[in-house]
Amino acid sequence: MHRQEIITELKNIIGEYLRVQGLDLVDLIYRYEGRDLILRVLADRPQGGINLEECARLNNEICRIFDEKDILQARYILEVSSPGLDRPLKIKSDFERCINRKARFFLSEPINSKMELKGIITKVEDDAVYIDIEGETAEIPLIKLTKAKQIIDII
Repeated sequence: MHRQEIITELKNIIGEYLRVQGLDLVDLIYRYEGRDLILRVLADRPQGGINLEECARLNNEICRIFDEKDILQARYILEVSSPGLDRPLKIKSDFERCINRKARFFLSEPINSKMELKGIITKVEDDAVYIDIEGETAEIPLIKLTKAKQIIDII
């Protein structure tokens, strides 16, 4: 199997397992660091909040599943963790969870002559996110989005 096929297969397996556990697969990072294959699984509850004990349990269970399915022919290091407060926003449900919150958007093409926008998420559709930027509404097509993160204000 090629790299992308392996990643897709791993995402399917992990995603299904996490769904049964009532959790979401936020991201899977598959990369080599030196000679080591590192798999980083970012998991969270739909409403947010996964603890260290859950991550340890998930790590053990996912390793067991990988060993049973024998997809990875190489030795690997698995890390399961929470995506943190500033988790990336990637899919519709991520943006919906952040309605009425501030976020920063990095674009592949300019919108209003800008490659980066910051505003409050007001509405989410299947193919776009709407944000309020100082009283003006901007539509961000998801296809133009390279990265998005919620802005956490620390008081």
